[in-house]
Amino acid sequence: MSVKTTRPPAGTALRVLRRDGSVSPFDASKISVALTKAFLAVEGGEGREAAASSRLPHLVAELTAQVENSLSRHANHESVVRTEQIQDLVELALMRGGHHEVARASVLHREEHGSAQPAEPETSWHVKDSDGTLRPLDWTRVAHVVGEAVAGIEGASAEPVLAETRRNLYDGITAGELATAQIMAARTLVEKEPGYSYVTARLLLDKLRGEALSYLAGTPRQASQDEMADAYPGYFRDYLHRAIELELVDPELATFDLGKITAALRPERDPDFTFLGLQTLYDRYFLHHGGTRFELPQAFFMRVAMGLAIREDDREGRAIEFYELLSSFAFMASTPTLFNSGTTRAQLSSCFLTTVEDDLASIFQSYKNNALLAKYSGGLGNDWTPVRGLGAHIKGTNGASQGVVPFLKIANDTAVAVNQGGKRKGAACAYLETWHIDIEEFLDLRKNTGDDRRRTHDMNTANWVPDEFLRRVEADAEWTLFSPDETPDLHELYGNAFAEAYRAYEAAADRGEVKVFRRVRAVELWRRMLTMLFETGHPWITFKDPCNLRSPQQHVGVVHSSNLCTEITLNTSADEVAVCNLGSVNLARHVTGEGLDLARLERTVKTAVRMLDNVIDINFYTIPEASRSNLRHRPVGLGLMGYQDALFELGVPVASDAAVEFADRSMEHISYFAISASVDLAAERGRYASFEGSLWSRGILPIDSLRLLADARHGDALDVDLTSTLDWDALRERVRTTGMRNSNVMAIAPTATISNICGVGQSIEPLFQNLFVKSNMSGDFTVINPHLVRSLKERGLWDEVMVSDLKYFDGSLGAIDRVPADLKRLYATAFEIESRWLVDAASRRQKWIDQAQSLNLYIDAPSGRKLDELYRYAWHKGLKTTYYLRARAATSVEKSTLRGTDGKLNAVPAGTGGTSTVPAGTGGTSTVPAGIVSPVAPSPSSVPGPLAMLGAEAAACRIDDPDCEACQ
Repeated sequence: MSVKTTRPPAGTALRVLRRDGSVSPFDASKISVALTKAFLAVEGGEGREAAASSRLPHLVAELTAQVENSLSRHANHESVVRTEQIQDLVELALMRGGHHEVARASVLHREEHGSAQPAEPETSWHVKDSDGTLRPLDWTRVAHVVGEAVAGIEGASAEPVLAETRRNLYDGITAGELATAQIMAARTLVEKEPGYSYVTARLLLDKLRGEALSYLAGTPRQASQDEMADAYPGYFRDYLHRAIELELVDPELATFDLGKITAALRPERDPDFTFLGLQTLYDRYFLHHGGTRFELPQAFFMRVAMGLAIREDDREGRAIEFYELLSSFAFMASTPTLFNSGTTRAQLSSCFLTTVEDDLASIFQSYKNNALLAKYSGGLGNDWTPVRGLGAHIKGTNGASQGVVPFLKIANDTAVAVNQGGKRKGAACAYLETWHIDIEEFLDLRKNTGDDRRRTHDMNTANWVPDEFLRRVEADAEWTLFSPDETPDLHELYGNAFAEAYRAYEAAADRGEVKVFRRVRAVELWRRMLTMLFETGHPWITFKDPCNLRSPQQHVGVVHSSNLCTEITLNTSADEVAVCNLGSVNLARHVTGEGLDLARLERTVKTAVRMLDNVIDINFYTIPEASRSNLRHRPVGLGLMGYQDALFELGVPVASDAAVEFADRSMEHISYFAISASVDLAAERGRYASFEGSLWSRGILPIDSLRLLADARHGDALDVDLTSTLDWDALRERVRTTGMRNSNVMAIAPTATISNICGVGQSIEPLFQNLFVKSNMSGDFTVINPHLVRSLKERGLWDEVMVSDLKYFDGSLGAIDRVPADLKRLYATAFEIESRWLVDAASRRQKWIDQAQSLNLYIDAPSGRKLDELYRYAWHKGLKTTYYLRARAATSVEKSTLRGTDGKLNAVPAGTGGTSTVPAGTGGTSTVPAGIVSPVAPSPSSVPGPLAMLGAEAAACRIDDPDCEACQ
């Protein structure tokens, strides 16, 4: 096997910082010599024999190339690397290659001979500023900043951070390298003490302050956290002026009463971020010019708040109210809102849903619309069901159609081409109903084999499944596939009306009145759907009839698809592109050990709904169909995040009746408060235009609409708890008489990125692992469950051995004997709990939600029987949609002696921390839990619709794939 070496970019001279503080040019030959000596020392005669036969030189060359590749990432950002970092990378390359004895000997040799104390900073050493000037290294300031960073953090102290920082110093170090040295010093300690994540973030904040203040002043400037307490108001005025001057921010923001605005800033909240949260903001959210960030956290939150309050009567009062919610992490707006609020192009909406009509002009117009909608960070859901299928007659050319798949290929490439300004990859999801004649080809779109012209490797796909199909699966009956040009009304029908029309078309086909159709066994098609879901992660399973029968807006249209993340269920047509505006309550900020803080939750929800409603009027619409739809119906989607953190705070295991009950009660209160808030807005601002005739206008709330679904299923295919605890009758009457401001109010989105910002678990997800490395566009981050660490400390169980055990057992407590059973149950990870608990909790939430929820399902050892039972169980429990199927990775947490990670960081350059990760699939271990267990054994099923086996191409969703931004 050969390894291609990635050389550092031209003009980059990589240098090595030695233990004595001297700096010398990097020389790869020294790595080769050291590796050769290591092999000869461990393998003795065998090693010399291998060397003589030229096998050893070849092996050494490969390992050296791997180390150079890792170092090249570092060279893209900085020019200096420490000796210890090179040794770390060498040992990691040995571990990856299976040369464990040689790696172990290297580690022992370093412990015995390489423990020389780092040099103390020389008083004559200098720091080089960005303009090339040299100034004396101010170690007193370094110590002060580190001292501020550890202040108030339990278990953290300045000494280890300062000691590690010293090891990175040399005369002439750049200001950027000095800041990075402090950040990386703290970062290496996170796995032993979660509090160092906050320390690392505060050190990154110090670097950001220097970057922002220097940019605005035009000369190098620095300020500590305590100095910024007084400096923030002046900074904010300078920042706003420069942002407007650069045409990045709406000039209207300068007309606010800046005295009131700056007096409300809370500089003390800047240190509240975890490292992952602040790094994410730095990389993707903060305003910058020429790559230099000049927006500090509180300025960011205030800019977003002012943008959302720009049309309020009391602009300053509302902006401060919104700012308080955002900066305290009680509620967080969605990524597009955070990106663009207060800017000159305020595209704040998250999701867009479209229907593609069956003519060439409409199809190519849909590509243009996708590009315009995605340009400003919108996620797309496209309904492709109306497009005629393969073999259907084309009247205009008297030819036969090539079906929907070739058009989907173009849609895929459009999503790739429009990457949202580099902030995140463009993303779309194509939906197709299960009766479409092209459904079997649609299932294959994400396969890695076959004709690549009929594959969409970058676009998500989802099945839009009617109830009639699942009835046929359970009855082991036949299913008929049609082309929509011959059965157009099937697209517009649902429930019993769909079933009757569908059966009528089957009879017409039997009479020869339908030209393009095909009969399949429903069980066989269901088997293929689940097999492809396992093999490729797509298409997702979503249910057409619950989405429509429970839709408040069924009087003015049909829900033809969900969105990119399967939580939005809004009507679409040729004339209306559905738009939804999202934000999420941080449930972790609304619980105490006693339960939900209902008073605070009500205040948060009321303000959040107002913020989301404001988005509709402020929003920059790129196409008229979106503007027309959004202003007419005014849908918003209030969701939640931090659900697992709330359970930890309450001491409730996710796999328990108590957790299911908490999901029910918490969502009931959110639903009650959200609907009430929309009624209040209707009284203040007026009802939404299409209110009359809606379920709302008939006094039918989400909890009531379940009876519509039960009636359509004749009571034999719906198993949903209808318990409620609040005074819904009074609210029902208010809704009916006063009206609603918004056609839809609730939807639970994935929240992967905004949860990172707030430092909590995403959405309604169970904990993935207690210790792992998370990868996203900002890099690789050590994540350790702070709730678990706190519990282990309380019982005297947190120590170095526990860290090692967590690594060895991939973040699971199950096999660690000394951990008590109650903690194992409380901190059980996603793959250690039965998926039915997740469905049960989701079912309880769904009864309160007028839209849907992004629900990932986890299976430890997938089999045909498990998938069949799980997805039919979700249907019986009344779910509207499901999202990714996640299965355990074949790879696991890095188990070498090395610490931490070596991720790609923009503000914190790669390779500066003396740590590294292993790419998935390169030797049995990986810090990135990626991929899925390779082929599973066939498992016969005892229920109707068995799956004989799951395919050999195991590729369900990669839970932390840094290139997958669908749920970021």
